[in-house]
Amino acid sequence: MNLKQMYSEKIVPILMQEFDIKNVMAVPKVRKININMGVKDMAHDKSLVEKVATQLTAISGQKPKITRAKIAIANFKLREGDPIGLTVTLHGRRLYDFMTKLFTIVLPRVRDFSGVSLVAFDQNGNYTLGLSEQIIFTEIDYAKIDKIRGLEITFVIQSGNPAISKRLLELLGLPFKKLKIKN
Repeated sequence: MNLKQMYSEKIVPILMQEFDIKNVMAVPKVRKININMGVKDMAHDKSLVEKVATQLTAISGQKPKITRAKIAIANFKLREGDPIGLTVTLHGRRLYDFMTKLFTIVLPRVRDFSGVSLVAFDQNGNYTLGLSEQIIFTEIDYAKIDKIRGLEITFVIQSGNPAISKRLLELLGLPFKKLKIKN
């Protein structure tokens, strides 16, 4: 059973019962996933754009969009319009495929992994997960990377409530840290 089918058949009824939601359309849902890589050296080395774009394409399965500086900052030797990062927005089937890969393959590969943070929710219920290495993704060939870079994954959830969003991600399979109870 894939993640989308599991969401519609098992998770929706659980959320409706737990949070007393009457309408199926009001049940929270992951609307999109944003994957961002900020690369400070990109403004000075134009060939880096293609290298990092190739890696992000392999990770997400979709071509990234180049983000550019909105203002010039002299202290950082940055001009307006210089490339400073890459971003990808996933919807639909790619969203569920990426979540499945992230929850079952990628996160268990993180060294000393004990779960993701419980406090990374914003006031609207969106969750942001920061990864310090892109090499934990199986699609990245370790021999072909020039530098280890981090990335940020944001789950945009239509709920408006961090507690409901946490429960949704928990049911989808995101491994949160367990609270330690002192005796």
